[in-house]
Amino acid sequence: MNQINWQNIHRVLVIKFRHHGDVLLTTPVFNTIKNHYPHIQMDALVYSETAPMLEGLPSLSELHCVDRQWKKQGFKFQVQQELKLISTLKERKYDLVIHLTEHWRGATLCRLLKPRYSIVAKYPNRQNKFWKNSFTHHYPRPHTLRHTVEKHLDALRHLNLFPVVPSDTKTSLAVSDSTMEEVNHLLQQHGVAEDKYILFHPTSRWLFKCWKETYAAELIDQLDDAGWTILLTSGPDGKEQDMIARIKALCKSTPVDLSGKTTLKQLGGFIGKSRLFVGMDSVPMHIAAALQKPTVALFGPSGDKEWGPWQTESEVLVDDISCRPCGLDGCGGSKVSNCLYAITPERTMLAIQRVLARTEPSEPISLDHNLC
Repeated sequence: MNQINWQNIHRVLVIKFRHHGDVLLTTPVFNTIKNHYPHIQMDALVYSETAPMLEGLPSLSELHCVDRQWKKQGFKFQVQQELKLISTLKERKYDLVIHLTEHWRGATLCRLLKPRYSIVAKYPNRQNKFWKNSFTHHYPRPHTLRHTVEKHLDALRHLNLFPVVPSDTKTSLAVSDSTMEEVNHLLQQHGVAEDKYILFHPTSRWLFKCWKETYAAELIDQLDDAGWTILLTSGPDGKEQDMIARIKALCKSTPVDLSGKTTLKQLGGFIGKSRLFVGMDSVPMHIAAALQKPTVALFGPSGDKEWGPWQTESEVLVDDISCRPCGLDGCGGSKVSNCLYAITPERTMLAIQRVLARTEPSEPISLDHNLC
């Protein structure tokens, strides 16, 4: 029987071992449970590098992490840390564990923590008895293309908890007052006014998700000609910063370069203060959506129906080619995606103009912990 008595649930653990954007897209699960049953304490277990996506979330009680660097410090150290984590989780005495991936660690933890209920999706590559018997509930995964947020929420629907109000399904990111002070200081330092700039994040940790560098430079110059200040950002990885350097060298204009110089929370602050976000399929795009920022996103081999901007005013640009979304790391494994290169700067500029026209400038938004 799928139905459970949510009034008798006191602590819930949500497990998500994936990348930053994937973790951010779990926040509607926390919001839905907390909105319907405020008495429930919500905990999360994620990789330590993705923790900023959930830190400060009002609906979150405790955030637990697995550090993938443990194993680099020796087998003994790793075992000690793993046992310490298991002990901490056992002390929480969870009534429900929601495992949102097919990672084996989730099955093992359910056996060790012994929650009253545990739920996971049905995965074709997880059919053995150990996996199946580790959970009390298994929910089906529809074959139709659906957004990742909806897939996450299926775990709750299976347990007869349905999102009702918009705040249930909204993604959330908390940015602290102290971080916003840092963001405001840097904007003043560069002479950039709030809501008067467009934030462009042309890079991704995955090169096959990146646009043509000459196109990125052309778009920056077109926006500059239109009177916009451009804030240029990227991740801290050397390959991303090298890409930014090449793009700047191709520009006739001079964008404000903050590439590799911000934390994820600071990046959220800069996105929140911008007029519009432009970027690829990457975590900054999901951050922009969580902050309800108008967005223009360029998609290549990844699926926009599953990973596109969620519940914010946006336009997603794709090439109408029969082979996408293929999910491959570039055409023929080349790290270059022809479908992305087919999207021109002119087409992107037109999309930006349309989104700007549809969104009136709003009052400055407060990005403190009450935002979520």
